[in-house]
Amino acid sequence: QVQLVESGGGLVQTGGSLRLSCVANGGDFRRSDMAWYRQPPGKQRELVASISMTTRTQYAASVKGRFTISRDNAVNTMSLQMHDLTPEDTAVYYCNARSFFNVEFWGQGIQVTVGS
Repeated sequence: QVQLVESGGGLVQTGGSLRLSCVANGGDFRRSDMAWYRQPPGKQRELVASISMTTRTQYAASVKGRFTISRDNAVNTMSLQMHDLTPEDTAVYYCNARSFFNVEFWGQGIQVTVGS
């Protein structure tokens, strides 16, 4: 079983920056594909960015150039550096892990609010 714990959310003004972190407890982090999803108010959950076990990254078009996903296998941590935030980035952000055996795990979610 894998427990994912997000941190770093909060309130920021338009144009500001935040850094989200996700620590994975248990499981085999090195052999897991990781991702950040978000769910804006009243909308469906959407993929924000992903980073594979081989560190290949992908981004949603809406965040490309503003967000950077990274991972540190030494401390079982994935991060999302977010710049130039806008109110459209307001959402609950979720950490996601997909194990080598294709089992999926989710964090509890963390709120990011961007004020106008």
